[in-house]
Amino acid sequence: MKIALAQLNYHIGNFESNVRKMIDAVHKAKAGGADLVVFAELAVSGYPPRDFLEFHDFIRKCEDAVDAIAKECMGIAAIVGSPTINYHFQGKRLYNAAFFLEEGEVKSKHFKTLLPNYDIFDEYRYFEPNTTFEVIRYKETKIALTICEDLWNIGDERLYTTNPMEELAKQEPELMINIAASPFHYRQAKIRKEILRKNVEEYQIPLIYVNHVGAQTELVFDGGSLVFDKDANLVEELAYFEEDFRIIDTNRLSQKKPIAGKNSGKIELIHDALVIGIRNYFEKLGFKKAIIGLSGGIDSAVVAVLGARALGSDNVRAILMPSQYSSDHSVKDAVALATKLGMPYDIVSIQENYESFLKNLSPLFEGKPFDVTEENIQSRSRGLILMALANKFGYILLNTSNKSELAVGYGTLYGDMNGGISVIGDVYKTDVFALAKYINREQEIIPWNTITKPPSAELRPDQKDSDSLPDYEILDAILYQYIEEEKGPQEIIKMGFDEKTVRRALRLTNLNEYKRYQTPPIIRVSSKAFGIGRRMPIVGKYLT
Repeated sequence: MKIALAQLNYHIGNFESNVRKMIDAVHKAKAGGADLVVFAELAVSGYPPRDFLEFHDFIRKCEDAVDAIAKECMGIAAIVGSPTINYHFQGKRLYNAAFFLEEGEVKSKHFKTLLPNYDIFDEYRYFEPNTTFEVIRYKETKIALTICEDLWNIGDERLYTTNPMEELAKQEPELMINIAASPFHYRQAKIRKEILRKNVEEYQIPLIYVNHVGAQTELVFDGGSLVFDKDANLVEELAYFEEDFRIIDTNRLSQKKPIAGKNSGKIELIHDALVIGIRNYFEKLGFKKAIIGLSGGIDSAVVAVLGARALGSDNVRAILMPSQYSSDHSVKDAVALATKLGMPYDIVSIQENYESFLKNLSPLFEGKPFDVTEENIQSRSRGLILMALANKFGYILLNTSNKSELAVGYGTLYGDMNGGISVIGDVYKTDVFALAKYINREQEIIPWNTITKPPSAELRPDQKDSDSLPDYEILDAILYQYIEEEKGPQEIIKMGFDEKTVRRALRLTNLNEYKRYQTPPIIRVSSKAFGIGRRMPIVGKYLT
């Protein structure tokens, strides 16, 4: 049997676009001689639809979309992911379903059994878990159809008491198909391959896996759809971070040579994920132009390059906002970068604004000495300028705060924490440096002085980040153990880190939860990003 893998970039709730793409893929598959075309989990609605699922009109549009695709399935079958109504009148109102379409109609529905309710997932909020199992019989082949998480309950440590493939295996299927919405983080592709390989080793039948690609606000889907033969050899791998289409012949899988598969490094993966994250955020919101505060520092330099690669240099406007504390080399570095990228830029000094604020506030400050208040006024002056230009010209502001700063609160609310999308808010400072070097791997794009000089907010004379924070190599290592690995202070201290530094870093992280609640959406590239996947109380006392 010939099966087409349609790896597409869907848009949540954009039924017209999603259906058009899927019907085009059906026609392409049929023209290529395919018997079956496979789409991803919740392809019709886009993933994750979240509380759109609570609207009856949204579900009706999903059903209409499935019917429209079914009408095109003449002489070819399709597997399509969509929410569907639970007509049993017990349990949740909906199922997360895979529709099997053939001869212009819905032949069968297959429901997701394992509903993840951790990290970024909250599927049990909306869906009822499946309890019945039936293979698809098509073209004299018995197909075990599962949905994403249904294949992840394998190995020694199992999260669920039910294993859908174990149930389906009792019916002796000859092929596994798994449709998925597996969000990206820089280790996910490797983990995913091993999980899928374990299933093939366990059941000794070929596996076809189709994933989403593209970004949906914070979440990036990397694609990388896969085909394994019955001996658990990887024989097909679709593109990463772009749409792809492939027709495979299941009768000839054993004749195909095994492939090693793509094995990109961490920084390359993060780079590619952030570029598509920016691009799709703008495209799906209907915006074309961005604005960025370009300081001459490494964070804004990296974000400027990523923005230019995602949107085109002409569509990113850089604003340089020096104060009396800005060094000459910072301004020169920012100008050099904007010129190198071919990016329009303007220089707007904040000194006059800053001095005006101080004059107006002087009677209220009662002669108190310079402190973080005056530093924040500078940052908020810059934020005001950027947001004024964004409003006037219809830009979206690219936020440039990194994960290290967001963790310990080293940023100003309504100042440098402004933005429509947080580009590197899930990238530690040490990895920001690595990104800059990756960008410069073939030629100097970011001035090397920007990369090599000590990081500084330049909000007071001779200021350096190290005046307020531990060295980033140490800070980031501690934060990683706490945030991604979820280790407590004693565990981290036993790893050899200084106790005082550990306790201070963790205290600052928990104290500054209120700031992170007010940040723009953060593009997720790690296994534990701030935002939807890390839900912490603001007023908690733990470690503060």
